[in-house]
Amino acid sequence: MIKKILVTGSNGTIGTRLCEKLLSCGYEVCGADIKPNKWNREIDNLTTIVDLRRKEDIAKLPKDIDLVIHLAANARVYDLVLDPSLARDNIDMIFNVLEYCRINKIKKFIFSSSREVYGNSDKIIYKEDDASFDRSESPYSASKIAGEALVRSYHRCFDIDFIILRFSNVYGMYDDSNRVIPLFIKLTKEKKDLEVYGADKLLDFTYIDDTVNGVISCIEKFDQTKNDVYNIASNTGIKIIDVAKIIQNVMGSDNMIFVKENRTGEVVKFVADISKANKKLGYRPTVNIKDGIQASVRWYLNFYSSEQT
Repeated sequence: MIKKILVTGSNGTIGTRLCEKLLSCGYEVCGADIKPNKWNREIDNLTTIVDLRRKEDIAKLPKDIDLVIHLAANARVYDLVLDPSLARDNIDMIFNVLEYCRINKIKKFIFSSSREVYGNSDKIIYKEDDASFDRSESPYSASKIAGEALVRSYHRCFDIDFIILRFSNVYGMYDDSNRVIPLFIKLTKEKKDLEVYGADKLLDFTYIDDTVNGVISCIEKFDQTKNDVYNIASNTGIKIIDVAKIIQNVMGSDNMIFVKENRTGEVVKFVADISKANKKLGYRPTVNIKDGIQASVRWYLNFYSSEQT
């Protein structure tokens, strides 16, 4: 039975919300992150500050763990185009965390992978079997492909059971990064113009609570669904330019939108087929993009207004 869970990247966007949900479900939660949590003091108090690239840091983590959920990563695709060494950091982190599991005989592991493993092709809708390292678009996608391979190898060699989850453009609360939705909200609030990279770029955005609920389903059904990979997404595509227009509409702004060429290393069109997750996990996303953006704007404005008082 899974009782005690270690979440790496516990102070990030997904990590913070996931830890909140795990605690509300009655799990004992431990976190590991390189930075403090600026969103939630309770999660911060449960987190050990460690650099997962360093084996000596990982030795500080508790050893009596039932399940590890590995979220920690350098996760902004274009950042890894600008600095490919960040991809090596991702690989070092998952290797060290898997070694921690092997040494401490932790036999359950969930890995957060990405839609980036699918690359670009003539497809728009992708099933789990459509992933291919031949279409790796960036150092980030390569690091996730390598991570998936390591996870599978540790299952075969050391009997560590796994679930691989491929997330897709997660957005919502606890995100003030330069990812597209929080960036567009920030720029619109500041009455600045928006830049869209690719007139036809179409992606599958997933509200954070839908993503987290997918992870919770995996924990609850781990033994029935283990040693497999699942898309956790919305199964709905939307053009980036339309995301920008929704944000404008929600915020009542008339700032300009400029369309530029697609950026190197980024997937151009992607929608996830989630039928497998639906069938095996009972996963059903419930938040559409308009409602999700409205909730994200409310969170962003409330958080920053409270910070300034």
